Order: sequence, then structure tokens, then C-alpha cells
Amino acid sequence: MMLELERTRELLDRFGLTTASALLDAKLETASKRDDPYLTFLTELLEDENSQRSIRSQQARLKLSNLPNHKTLLDFDFSFQPGIDQRQIKELATLSFAARKENVIFLGPPGVGKSHLSIALAMEAIKSGLTVYFVSVADLIRDLKKAETLGKLEQRWKVYLRPNVLILDEIGYSQLDRNSSELLFQIISKRYENGSIIMNSNKNFSSWGEVLGDAVMATAMLDRLLHHCTVINIRGGETYRLRERRKAGILTVPPANIPAMEKPALE
Repeated sequence: MMLELERTRELLDRFGLTTASALLDAKLETASKRDDPYLTFLTELLEDENSQRSIRSQQARLKLSNLPNHKTLLDFDFSFQPGIDQRQIKELATLSFAARKENVIFLGPPGVGKSHLSIALAMEAIKSGLTVYFVSVADLIRDLKKAETLGKLEQRWKVYLRPNVLILDEIGYSQLDRNSSELLFQIISKRYENGSIIMNSNKNFSSWGEVLGDAVMATAMLDRLLHHCTVINIRGGETYRLRERRKAGILTVPPANIPAMEKPALE
């Protein structure tokens, strides 16, 4: 019996069933006490192996996602942004848009929850077995320009084309030069109908020509992005960061009795 047990454990390890190998003794003891059929014992052992594999796979996808935090939809205060259609966000959380390789764009001023909602959708995608990658537009351009300089641009595209969902954060915070706009446009074009994009912007679409420095390119980019897309326009108001400071009792402006700094005398 001991030889058979060790041989079984050895085979489980050889096939990479490490969880089943570790649980073999305990599962055998439980099955013996309950007088379980062989098939029940084997099914439970393999289900535990599959469960642990799913957990490890999810952890690996989370690690590779480059997410700046792990905020979820449960963390989002919809009462703070009553203009957001909660049912629409819940529909997006089903990931049907990713299955159809469609896009999501969040528009609104800084601090109203665009990145939070994007990351929350990414967390849902990762839990569902999809791959995700998060990057700010500034970091994306910096990375692609470096790869272009080193002659490795073709290989670097894969980082941004492979994930099921690519999150492009903070487009519109600075004007792009011609080369930067072209690199961003190529990412959009290459992923068009091949993979989903979640994009966050503080600029209305009418301002994208100014951001990209080229109205024609902006039109072509938006044509691809908006062809299959859900647009969430979050109206302005008190930002999350300001609200948290108020809740913590932290003043957001200096007290009025602080004397003004004296101007230095001109030499």
C-alpha cells in the first residue's frame, strides 16, 4: 500500500499536479472514513487541483497587469457620482464588451473616478480569466520611443497587443508631438477589432485634434475607437481626493491668518 501511495504521489508530481500530490494523504483518509466511491475521491482531488491552478493563474495575471492598485467596483461610491448609470457599469462588468472586442472610454475632469472604474473593470476581467495591461499614455509613448531607438519596436508592440484588455490612462494631460501621436495611432489601429481598449481622458473628443496636434489623425483614431464603444461621460464636481481630505478633517486651503510671504528685495 505504501509503495502504491508513493508511486501515485510520484506520478502526480511528474504530471505537475502538485496540489493533488500534497492533498493525497488527507483526501484518502477522508474518502476512507466516508466510504466514498473511487470516482468521488478522484473528482474531489482533481477539483482541488483545478481550484488552486485557477488561483495561481489569477495571481500571475494580476502581477503582469501593471495595475497601480487593486480597487474594485465594491470600493466605488456611486452616490458620490450620481450621474453615472450604475446599471451601465454593471453591464460592463459582465465583460461582454471584451468578448466582442469593443472599447470603453471614460471622459471627465481629473479625480472623478475614471481610473478607479477602469481598474475595477480590469479586476473583473482578471477574475474571469482574461489578460489585462494598464499603462499611462505618457509611459506608453516613452516605452515605444525607446524601443524604436533600439530597433526593437516590432517586438515591443506585443506587450500592448497581446492582452485581452489594454487600459490607456491619462490621454489629454499633455500635447503629443507628431511621432508620439503616430505611435499611439498605431496601437489603436492594430487593436481595432482585435482586442478591447479602456481609455481615460480629461478632454472632450472635440479637443483631441489639439492633443494629437493633427485633426485628421484625431478623426481617424476616434473613428476606430468609437466604432464599437461605450462612452461614459462623468460630470465634474468635488473630486474623490478632495472628498477624502474633507472626511479626514484636512483643510484643503491654508488658514486665512497665515501671513503672506514678503517679496524679496530687488538687487
